[in-house]
Amino acid sequence: MMAAALLACDWGTTNLRAWTLDASGAVVAGREFPFGVSKLAPGEAQRRFVDDVRPGLGAEALPAILCGMVGSNLGWRLAPYADCPVNLADLAMHLVQPSGAPDVRIIPGVRSLGFNGQGDVMRGEETQLFGWLAAHPERARGRHLVCHPGTHAKWMVVEDGRLTAFVTAMTGELFAVLGAHSVLRSDVPPDDLDAFDQGVAAAGDGGGLAARLFTARARVVGLGASADSASSYLSGLLIGADVAATPGLLGAGAFDSLALLGDARLCGLYDRALRARGQVAETFDGEAAAKAGLFALHNMGQRT
Repeated sequence: MMAAALLACDWGTTNLRAWTLDASGAVVAGREFPFGVSKLAPGEAQRRFVDDVRPGLGAEALPAILCGMVGSNLGWRLAPYADCPVNLADLAMHLVQPSGAPDVRIIPGVRSLGFNGQGDVMRGEETQLFGWLAAHPERARGRHLVCHPGTHAKWMVVEDGRLTAFVTAMTGELFAVLGAHSVLRSDVPPDDLDAFDQGVAAAGDGGGLAARLFTARARVVGLGASADSASSYLSGLLIGADVAATPGLLGAGAFDSLALLGDARLCGLYDRALRARGQVAETFDGEAAAKAGLFALHNMGQRT
């Protein structure tokens, strides 16, 4: 194994994943830290980085590159959004150096006018997207649709290596809020695939979602469905509506491929919902893409 040459961090709202990478981008070591930016006091991020992250990976002397919410107004230093459309070189030109940390760079997020002119933003997903492109250079040609499932799912259009449009769907957050703070609340984990499939089918074309959501209660209290299946049905309903309706907000036009990028479990559920609609997607690991994107942006930044 080669010596570590770079400290790469994906620093989100709830946790921080960090890796040391060698000169070829291979992982030397990795750790997860429990202090996402939402858990930090103002000004604390830099201290945590110096006192915990660097020594935790033996990376005190390495250059570092960071992505995610660490570049937001909740994080270490605001890295202003780059405007969509954007490619790898564009992002590298907007890397931000925090004061007092000459060997640290923070990757900006991306913003667009959105599907209805009211705006859309991302932080962190852009790094995974360009890591996915770096790992699969053939994807830099043609027009592709990439879905990143999550709390705020991202549907991204990639055309000849550029992120040209994206839409955010609050699918995961809706599931969490409705499952904890509404008449649809349930303490049972969503692990009933039959109920999930019923929810996907009930989502239809994704329209009238507010009305469709009530069926998660009505099927239990009115038709005798098991209350234990409610969270799985709700998951299928929300994901089914997402895959049915959200891509259409990105406009017309065929795609050369459909990719799912992110957590394996969530991607598996999205894949199941897509297949129920006769669509086939290829799944890619989000963590691997994040590391590849951090490495690619560091290298590009060295050249700009």
